[in-house]
Amino acid sequence: MEPTLVPDPEQVTVEWLTRVLRHAGDLGPEECVTSFEAEPVGTGQVGRNVRFRLVGTGSGPSSVVAKFPSDDPLSRATGVSQSNYLREVAFYRELRTRVDIRTPRCLFAAFDPERSDFVLVMEDLAPARPGDQIRGCTAPEAALALEELAKLHAPCWADPSLGRIEWLSRTTPESARLLQAFYQAVWPGFLARFGERLSREALTAAERLRETVGAWALSAQGPITVTHGDYRLDNLLFGTREGGPPLAVVDWQTPGEGFALSDAAYFLGAGLPVEERRRHERELLREYHRALRTRGVSGYSWDRCWEDYRRFTWSGVVMAVVASMIVGQSERGDEMFLVMAERHCAHAIDLQAEEFLPARGAR
Repeated sequence: MEPTLVPDPEQVTVEWLTRVLRHAGDLGPEECVTSFEAEPVGTGQVGRNVRFRLVGTGSGPSSVVAKFPSDDPLSRATGVSQSNYLREVAFYRELRTRVDIRTPRCLFAAFDPERSDFVLVMEDLAPARPGDQIRGCTAPEAALALEELAKLHAPCWADPSLGRIEWLSRTTPESARLLQAFYQAVWPGFLARFGERLSREALTAAERLRETVGAWALSAQGPITVTHGDYRLDNLLFGTREGGPPLAVVDWQTPGEGFALSDAAYFLGAGLPVEERRRHERELLREYHRALRTRGVSGYSWDRCWEDYRRFTWSGVVMAVVASMIVGQSERGDEMFLVMAERHCAHAIDLQAEEFLPARGAR
């Protein structure tokens, strides 16, 4: 019998954990969890992650990580309105086996469409550790992340069947109009919170995007694939000397049918400190392009890859401005979005990405 959906870590019991592990095949019919300890993990704002350290009979795992809806009202409202909870469950249940990227093994996933509640129970990949979006990463870490990203993008490259997966996010004329309106609506709040702390150059770039972000979103053309949508350091788990896989990717709340280079540009734009990004981004992107070709992608030239990379430098600016205003506010969250905004705007400026923005006044 499939376990019931438990949407709150406070409602978790040894009986429920036992049913989950039996359902996953990790405990036999006579084995059980007898006790557990719970602790929060991660820095996610739309979801709530909890590690359960388990004691029991049998040879089941010593710990699992479960993900629940946020307990912050604004973050939860965002997760519901943006279908983030539905998409993460659907990714693990329907799409995970079609891509090669390393993710935690999912033991149980359930979504309640009536209440927009969900739960995911996953393998615990500790002692792997998440990256730090504020601190940034090294060039070798970035290379590892882009190699793994190619394992997401290549298997479904230009696959027309993605269009039949209704729950994937995608850009349409209607979504572009909504993005334009939303960016305009949150801009005053973003300016009030971050305006005095951002450089004049960054503010100018973000303001320029505000005028035509919807038209920019519709302007890209080319092969589509499965995208992560929030491929950044906080959502990557790096192996340590103590163990864990070299890299695994979490937080699948925003998968889409979209352009591969939106993920790659978003990652490099804020993953590396600005000077490191300037030194290494071209060779890092060449390695990513080679990884796509090695995994079977053809007809996508290096010149086109670089052009798309430049175009999608704006993706990070969109995320920094919009996402910062639709999740619960925290000290770390503000610092993270500030760093992201500064780095992403510098990225767009460095690569002269204004070329890809429609003329002023266009919508």
